[in-house]
Amino acid sequence: MSWLSNLTPPGIKNLFKRTDDGSDALWIKCGGCGEMQFGKDLEASLYVCKSCGFHMKMAAPDRLKSVFDEGRYNEVALPEPPFDPLGFKDEKKYADRLKDARRKTGRQDAMLVGVGRIEGSTAVVAVQDFEFMGGSMGMALGEALIRAAETAVGANAPLIVFTASGGARMQEGILSLMQMPRTTIAVQMMREARLPYIVVITHPTTGGVTASYAMLGDVHLAEPGALIGFAGPRVIEQTIREKLPEGFQRSEFLKEKGMVDRVTPRGELKKTLGSLIRVLMKRGVRAESPGVYAEQAAE
Repeated sequence: MSWLSNLTPPGIKNLFKRTDDGSDALWIKCGGCGEMQFGKDLEASLYVCKSCGFHMKMAAPDRLKSVFDEGRYNEVALPEPPFDPLGFKDEKKYADRLKDARRKTGRQDAMLVGVGRIEGSTAVVAVQDFEFMGGSMGMALGEALIRAAETAVGANAPLIVFTASGGARMQEGILSLMQMPRTTIAVQMMREARLPYIVVITHPTTGGVTASYAMLGDVHLAEPGALIGFAGPRVIEQTIREKLPEGFQRSEFLKEKGMVDRVTPRGELKKTLGSLIRVLMKRGVRAESPGVYAEQAAE
């Protein structure tokens, strides 16, 4: 497709189309410095502001394309998610919230799984979609992660998970909390198969996701400035009645404290993942010193 295609009526409509939140797709405001970014340029830079380096939200399909060779992958079919298992209703019926989220994202739930090659190595990648009800963890997500692990074991390939979530999905009550131990089953499957399980933590990753599979990786990578924790900073401050340190619960702070192995800008992520896969798969064992492997892979 040539540049002339952008000047034809369909191309012009795409340039000026409006997003679901009503904003103009032609120009997008950076959440870091406030500078307006041209939509096409921002897409080319993987939604990283060229002025301040702020990492904006990225749709699940775009994440998969950004890490797989030539942007090509096969989407893994996921189990049909249960529909409103508790008949929950607050200000709005849960069934209606699900319908709205599915219409908005075009997906059945908050996780997308693809299999393809990363720098020549086969890998299975699961991505949480924050646009789907805040990437919340429900029964469907638990099933999706187990299916992703099964696919990785069947292909003798590593499993890479991109986390982005506000935590467990309250509309599914105890059923959503049960996904915390269930997702650890997926991690255990990878360990028993002696295959790498790599977690890429993006903004934000909180709640029950942080308390389960997000912190069980052989290697933990994080995007710059990502909020990572269980409870939010405001809740913690109100509980302990003390002022928190600057940058508390951000990826750089957690790297300093040893909870994250490496803070990796989005533009370097594919290369880092490819190196990690080659190192870990060559050894044929789960990383016992993930921080060392992360540094070796980056060299």
